[in-house]
Formats: sequence, C-alpha cells, structure tokens
Amino acid sequence: MCLNHLSATTKHAPMKRSSRFPCGRFLTLFTVAVLSSSWLPAKDPSPRDSRSAVAMHRICPETPQQLRELFRYTGERLPVVSAHRGGAGPGYPENCIATFEHTLTKTFSLLEIDPRITKDGKVVVHHDATLDRTTTGTGKIAEKTLAELSQYRLKDVDGKVTDHSIPTLDEVLRWAKGKTVLVLDQKDVPLETRVETITKHQAESYAMLIVGNLDDVRACHAMNPDIMMEVMIPNHAKVDAFNATGVPWENVIAFLGHVPPSDSSLYDAVHQNGALTMIGTSRNLDREYFARGGGTDQSLRHDYRQLLQRGGDIIETDLPRDVGPLLYTPLVIPESKRSCLVIQPVEVP
Repeated sequence: MCLNHLSATTKHAPMKRSSRFPCGRFLTLFTVAVLSSSWLPAKDPSPRDSRSAVAMHRICPETPQQLRELFRYTGERLPVVSAHRGGAGPGYPENCIATFEHTLTKTFSLLEIDPRITKDGKVVVHHDATLDRTTTGTGKIAEKTLAELSQYRLKDVDGKVTDHSIPTLDEVLRWAKGKTVLVLDQKDVPLETRVETITKHQAESYAMLIVGNLDDVRACHAMNPDIMMEVMIPNHAKVDAFNATGVPWENVIAFLGHVPPSDSSLYDAVHQNGALTMIGTSRNLDREYFARGGGTDQSLRHDYRQLLQRGGDIIETDLPRDVGPLLYTPLVIPESKRSCLVIQPVEVP
C-alpha cells in the first residue's frame, strides 16, 4: 500500500539507434570521455559498491522520563505518525521487523504491534488469532509451539509469500531499542505478562502498552509507573474518569477514536492536561487514500491535515510511509524534541 506501489510504473520508449555514426563525431566523443575521466574520482573497489544509503528516522529517548517529555503536549507539531501493525505493504508483511525498518526509512513512526501467546507460553508478534491470512501455516497460534510457528513464512498484503518468519516479542524489543517506540496491543496476552516483558528488557523508554480499561490503567501504573500507555478517551466523561484514577497524564497518549471527534473541546481538555491525542485513520481515510491511488488528490491531503488542525497530534495509519511525508514535508523537528528525533544515514544492501 506504499505510495511507491500505488503509482503506475512509467515506461520509457527504447532509444532509437542510428545506422550512421560519423567517424569524426565518434572521435570527438571518445576524446571528451577520456579527458573527462581524469577528473572523476577513482571507483572504490570495496564491498560498499553493492550498498546504498538511506535515512533512518530514529525515535531514541534513552530514559522513561525522556519518553514522557517527548510526548508531552507543548503546542509544537510533533512530526510522528503511528504505524498500525507496522505499516504493511507489497513485499512487507504486517508485524515484521523488515517492514518496521522500511517504515522508518520514510518517516518518524511509532510501531503498533500485536503480541500473541503460543501453545508453549512464548509471546510472538502476529495480529490474527489464526495463521491462515498472513502466513503459510493454518490453524490457531495458541495451538502451535514456537518451534512449529518458526517453520512458517509471512505473506505480504497481496498474499505473496516472503522470506520472513513470525518474530517473537523478545526479538522485536531487542531490535527496537534506539530506533523507535513500540506500542503493544493486548490481544490474548495478559497485562501482567506485557508489563513483565517490558520490565525484563528495561524497555520503558521505548515500549508502551495499549490498555483497554481504567482498572488496567491503575494496575499497570502500580506494577511499573515508568511504563507509558495508550488509553482510549473518546469523550469528556472518560477524561473525568481518567482524572479519578490518580495516574499522571504524563504517562498516557489519549486515543480519541477511529472516527475523529468533531468536538474541539475534547482535544483541548486532553491538551490542558499536558497529554497528546491520537486519531486512527485505518478504517476511513486510509481506505479512501488507497482507492484514489495515493497522494495526488489535494482534497484528501487536506483531509489528513485537517485532523491535525482540529487538534490531533499523532495519526495511527496503515499507510505510514505515505501519510508521514504527506503531513510533514517539509520536515520540521521542534528544538525541544531534537535529542529524541534523529535522522541517521545507514547503508542497506
């Protein structure tokens, strides 16, 4: 679903070869080429010739306090999106480390991921409870051991089989440090297990939890007050209820819903408490974006930006590699956030 794949491929007509090529013209071109070559740097014969440089958009707070400060509302625009299931596309399966890396070459992005429990009690990252849609396997994840799951390969959004396998949550946490912030959904993994896993990896500076109810918000904060949470707060009543929990607003990003609220006072209420808001577009604008063939429609571009103007701070999207640049070009990183938002050139094969 990446814009590069939404666009039609442009085919250039083959260059016509002339049957006549005057000798004098050939000698002139040959002489120019020889003389010009003396001004060119010598080709580096090292293996780096087979690699190319890309920009990695790193979200890299080093402490839980820096993470809370990064997501504290200041009124400055934070050029970050949230990649739903990591931002799948052609050649890139959902909930896959290779997909995560690809997303970060295009934009600063949180990565929303889906942990699942295996038959032998391990935690893997996979959205569906069953394997059929996204892998070469069949059946329920809960009825497979980790060894059995490792034999299967992931499919991309078009159903094509890739070389990638289902990652474990431990693998994803080890990979993510210094690169991004993970947002762990609940699925069938108990809150206690998710908290224990983040604590074990000392990942409080780069992993958050989606928490479904306010009782779990209190429980999570009691178990580890350094863990940030994404909490559904779709109305003023929920703002008041959250206030009653005693959990600091600095510990949360408020998810306002997949249908963006039209009441601007709700955004203001969250902002007045120092928290950021998040809005989901995977069920509406993303589908329209894809149906229209990408970012060429100015009215659709306006619709995404209108969400920010209404008071949204972070957009959770299935199309992070398109929506990030759509919203944040030219890229402006607030001075107060620059230590945690870093663009780093890296070499890839």
